[in-house]
Amino acid sequence: MIKQDDPLWYKDAVFYEVYVRAFHDSNADGHGDLPGLTAKLDYIQNLGFDCIWLLPIYPSPLKDDGYDIADYYNIHPDYGTLEDFEILTKEAHQRGIRIIADLVLNHTSNQHPWFQSARKSRSSKYRDYYVWSDTNRKYKDARIIFIDTETSNWTWDDTAGQYYWHRFYSSQPDLNFNNPAVQEEMFNVMKFWLDLGIDGFRVDAVPYLFEREGTICENLPETHDYLKRLRKFIDTNYPGRVLLCEANQWPEDVRPYFGDGDEFHIGFHFPIMPRIFMAIRKSDISDVKNIMARTPEIPSNCQWCTFLRNHDELTLEMVTEEERQWMWQEYAPESRMRLNLGIRRRLAPLLDGDQRKIELANSILFSLIGTPIIYYGDEIGMGDNIWLEDRAGVRTPMQWENSPDVGFSHADPKKFYLPVINDPIFGYEHINVKDQQNCPSSLLNQIKKMIAVHKAYRAFGRGDFSWVDVDNDAIAAYYRTYQDEKILVIQNLSATSQAIAFPLDTIHQPIDILNQKKLHLTNKPPFSLNLAGYEYLWLKI
Repeated sequence: MIKQDDPLWYKDAVFYEVYVRAFHDSNADGHGDLPGLTAKLDYIQNLGFDCIWLLPIYPSPLKDDGYDIADYYNIHPDYGTLEDFEILTKEAHQRGIRIIADLVLNHTSNQHPWFQSARKSRSSKYRDYYVWSDTNRKYKDARIIFIDTETSNWTWDDTAGQYYWHRFYSSQPDLNFNNPAVQEEMFNVMKFWLDLGIDGFRVDAVPYLFEREGTICENLPETHDYLKRLRKFIDTNYPGRVLLCEANQWPEDVRPYFGDGDEFHIGFHFPIMPRIFMAIRKSDISDVKNIMARTPEIPSNCQWCTFLRNHDELTLEMVTEEERQWMWQEYAPESRMRLNLGIRRRLAPLLDGDQRKIELANSILFSLIGTPIIYYGDEIGMGDNIWLEDRAGVRTPMQWENSPDVGFSHADPKKFYLPVINDPIFGYEHINVKDQQNCPSSLLNQIKKMIAVHKAYRAFGRGDFSWVDVDNDAIAAYYRTYQDEKILVIQNLSATSQAIAFPLDTIHQPIDILNQKKLHLTNKPPFSLNLAGYEYLWLKI
């Protein structure tokens, strides 16, 4: 059961991101659904995950995989019913697993009844739910986010006789948060789902809620004022529930979204992610060190959230132009691998399907600052399909077993929402849950081990972080300390073995906590240590 006695539970948790459509199909229609996810909760529990983050589950025309919401108060019929959602949360809670879901405050689908009413009549109560203009020259300093598909943040609507504002796709008109009725509507939406048992929300696209002339329409004070009201509403009425901030910004720009501990509980640290890939490719930890040095302190009741990959492209917005070109050259040499300002590939293909490098990346993720999130399928090293359009290539069916339907559905695979991965390296014959469960050295079991150790030591989720200077940029070494816990993490970013002076001033034998064995050293300092290529150690001192 869920323990309600720790309001900071999210600091020690490990999150699992699930695209419901891709996970498991219970009714043989070729689409994953909520009952299918419920049937796989034991798998998620067995791996040790504490919280499931669901991508949008609301009714939608699916022009943006559900981020274009057409009804905030229901479930997409492909996924099931509100009753199915209540069953999911109940069953998850019985297993000690929390459920959070995406909540898109910034915009709706253009098929939402609010927008349809708004565009048809200027006297509609919903007209002012959206941002309209007779000209497309307002807010000219706001950047265009989806540069591959959009030429303006304004789109003309013939029926409305005006332009409407959108920061993302033109099929996603922005809500007008300068309208108090919109603000109250979103409180009602949150209350609806919280009353159904949800444990919180990952709030999408938060920097863009408000617009004001003469600004870039991002990170405005009005946005923070509103977020403080949301947080107070949660803390007062639903203690223990959380708000996770999605703001793809530099860490100093995300810092205000924590407020004084009175805005978001958790916030994504986007810039760390591409720099982990830089570090592994360059065999040099310097880029990670630099962004960590740039990361400000946050309130004690708040937490950064880190990840290696997710449902979107590997975003390269928070890098320099030179770094972006380098990342594209190294990780996405073919144009089909790129999307917007990012790379539309999964973790395993990015790291050449090399389990050593995949484990190393996860070692960094689980031992660095913050609450880690794993994207479904990355625990087994699933591949991608760059021949599918847009972001679909990283959203293919979960590979449960070595069979044509991959254990995803009893439907004919031709009816699946997307084809399964079927290539010589990442195809289901080689990469699937069942085979890896039966192999002690599999990626799945190594990830399971990391999750267990991460949760066993509060130093990882709540502890202090300090770099250890080993005079070798190919070695990432740092301490994680909390109360009487002291853990030394040492990782070789190079493919070749590295000898280092062991940074210990004690004769006590450290314990390798991932493998539960003592590390045997010489009987007096200075100690030396040889790490094999891509080897990593978590040592309890």
